[in-house]
Amino acid sequence: MSIPPQIGRYRVARPVGAGAFATVWLAYDDELQAPVAVKVLAENWSQRADIRARFRQEARFMRQVDSDHLVRVLDIGELPDGRPYLVMTYAGGGTLADRLADGPMPVREALRTAADIARAVAVLHDKGVLHRDLKPSNVLFDTTAAGARVLVADLGLAKALAHASGFTLVAGTPGYMAPEQLVAGGTLDARADVYAMGALTQHMMTGAPPGQAGQTASAVPAVVERVVRRALHRDPDRRWPSAAAYAAALEGLLAPRTGPARPSPRRARRALTTVGTVVTTLVLAGSSAASATPPGWTRVRDATGTISVAVPDDWARHLRDGGWKPGVIGPPGAHYPGLVVGPDLTEWSNANSPTPGVFVGVSRTRTTATVPPTLTGHNRCTRAADRTITVGSLSGTVRRWTRCANTTTTFSEVILTTANGTLDVWVQVRQTAGADRTDEILDTLRVTGTTAEP
Repeated sequence: MSIPPQIGRYRVARPVGAGAFATVWLAYDDELQAPVAVKVLAENWSQRADIRARFRQEARFMRQVDSDHLVRVLDIGELPDGRPYLVMTYAGGGTLADRLADGPMPVREALRTAADIARAVAVLHDKGVLHRDLKPSNVLFDTTAAGARVLVADLGLAKALAHASGFTLVAGTPGYMAPEQLVAGGTLDARADVYAMGALTQHMMTGAPPGQAGQTASAVPAVVERVVRRALHRDPDRRWPSAAAYAAALEGLLAPRTGPARPSPRRARRALTTVGTVVTTLVLAGSSAASATPPGWTRVRDATGTISVAVPDDWARHLRDGGWKPGVIGPPGAHYPGLVVGPDLTEWSNANSPTPGVFVGVSRTRTTATVPPTLTGHNRCTRAADRTITVGSLSGTVRRWTRCANTTTTFSEVILTTANGTLDVWVQVRQTAGADRTDEILDTLRVTGTTAEP
């Protein structure tokens, strides 16, 4: 590859990367005394009007989504032979592909890098841009006076989210493409990039992207695997709903533990999810002593960090934390925060199952029409007397059914409401023989919120 002495007003030093469509050169802006990266469209593609248009579209997207975690476009021009070029931020720390050439990264370093990537991609999505080609060579490292930073690069395949439907061509990089990207004519949204970020995270931790041999996942904690597996779910509706949600989950894994003592390894392995950023507390259930996690119990949270509740250890085996729609319990990616936890959630929808568990969901739109079917009554059960209850700043009614289907299965169903009626909390507890633990569970309940509506 011959080195051009000059590209526009930029003095060329050496090539730093090459792909099928373009070559990137390290150059110097002598006027501003700063290094830059210059991306030049390959000669064999420069005559294609559609490729030239995509090249210029990349520049427009990069200007549109200006961020400290995204490569910036500084200038645009054409060489004498007509080839277009972009002048961009130069990151001197190499690429993620360079770092992975020596094998997997330490788990915490991988999580930190993945969280930074997710925050960068969240900026893209907030500006209405889908990346579509997240891979190790498109993640750069730079060192600044403020310290090292991650930069996401190459928006050559980016697409406006408003028009991300009906793609006629399959585009992306195998190993990091979401399953729906493999279908020509399909519709894509931000969750396609969430899948790619999950693939990048797995590659960083194990040394290989999904579906490739040589992975060493045994060193990855189970709680981390659960977060990454959700990003990699084949069904977009079962993934993290956004790049920001995935970033919050990763940052939760990195957050230092607080409290008087570290949990035992057994309890640590039981951790089922992580908490996102909380701005204000809406509900404080009971005193600080009462709402702490009792010995032998595990605290779980929904994906947004809005709901937190403790359950007996032997109930904390399966968790669905993706939210709910009033009227249907448990679907991921739903409109309101919600979770359901139990030893076997494949049995949760079976009203005759003795398997215990807890559902908690919040709602701001309570109407008769939106009362969940499982909260409207139980056939073949004996109805106990209702009782009123106060949980922190919430008040409501406990309804209880016993001897369901002539078994020892019982249901407690609680609808709690704030004093101003703007927020409802729905709780369902299914139990088998033994003492009623409804009040114990409610004592551990925490509901938090942010400045935004759910």
